[in-house]
Amino acid sequence: MDTLQQPAGFIPADRIAAIEVSEILAIGARANAMKRDGKPVIILGAGEPDFDTPDHVKQAACDAIMAGATKYTNLDGTPELKAAIKGKFARENGIDYALDEITVATGAKQILFNAMMASLNAGDEVIIPVPCWTSYIDIVKIAGGTPVIVETAAADGFKLTAAALGAAITPRTKWVLLNSPSNPTGAAYSEADYRPLLDLLLDHPQVWLLVDDMYEHIVYDNFRFVTPVQLEPRLKDRTLTCNGVSKAYAMTGWRIGYAGGPKGLIKGMAVVQSQATSCPSSVSQAASVAALNGPQDFLLDRKDSFRRRRDLVVDALNAIPGITCRRPEGAFYTYAECGGVLGKRTPDGKVLETDRDFCAWLLETAHVAVVPGAAFLASPCFRISYATSEAELTEAMARITRACATLQG
Repeated sequence: MDTLQQPAGFIPADRIAAIEVSEILAIGARANAMKRDGKPVIILGAGEPDFDTPDHVKQAACDAIMAGATKYTNLDGTPELKAAIKGKFARENGIDYALDEITVATGAKQILFNAMMASLNAGDEVIIPVPCWTSYIDIVKIAGGTPVIVETAAADGFKLTAAALGAAITPRTKWVLLNSPSNPTGAAYSEADYRPLLDLLLDHPQVWLLVDDMYEHIVYDNFRFVTPVQLEPRLKDRTLTCNGVSKAYAMTGWRIGYAGGPKGLIKGMAVVQSQATSCPSSVSQAASVAALNGPQDFLLDRKDSFRRRRDLVVDALNAIPGITCRRPEGAFYTYAECGGVLGKRTPDGKVLETDRDFCAWLLETAHVAVVPGAAFLASPCFRISYATSEAELTEAMARITRACATLQG
């Protein structure tokens, strides 16, 4: 009698075998579990504005529902939303994209995924400066490409230099991926920062540029936001300019990202999207039209609130011995170096050897959740998202200060 074969356990595909769920999400899950257990945890991990979606945007969604706009739309964006995006690029960035040079997807992450899946062959290289949002790296891997990690330094404002970029480019380089303002550092590229990078790319016509401008509207201290094609139109035919409504308009859950780029690439991205998600939500697209075409004055008030929070956090961190934090130009993150507290001993005798140790200790003892720099491939550091109330930030900084004062050695 044949022996019955036991079913095999799940074996992941090679493309995802070495990829894990985001460490940021794991930290958030642990922090939320502690809150459910009654611990007074303050979570400074999520990259999500604490403001609400503007009322006129919510009303546009309600109107769309009542008008029956609940069916499939054009594959990569309604004509109305593409027209609003075209107007935004022209009005705010001085870039003229035709409607067939614009794509809309279910969040900016899908824009990035579509672009990599449409363009990368096995062994193609993508240059990614770190610290970075690590989804960039994992998306490249899933698409069969090879991430080329280039370290940046706090002394350079955590920005890629032309010398480092030039050293990283090889005959296999397909893309350079830049994010300004940046997650996790808040660093933003000025025209002077971009210029040598763009000049170098002009000398390497095989290399494409993907720029993630998601935090465009969250910049401080009279910093002037610029995007590469705005500065160097000669790169337009090999640049994908990505953006979305998530951060500026507090629409993270609506899941709408968009981009402008060369027609061939946009068409290839549509092929990928057609076999993945098809069109984005019809209701979310209607809301995004209202966001892009509607009043923008509230953005200034929200930006000013973020600036006050930034200064509160940066000043408090720099007052803690062993921690240093540069004042970021944009986004709503600080990225502090914590090497000065590593090697020290906690009151219960544990030696903090890594930034992961430090962040885990803060969560367990001070009940403050922050993200270690190791999650962004740059240690010893930690990221704070200050997209929460000033009252919570004040309490969180007080807890971190008190906890660090107990360290010995």
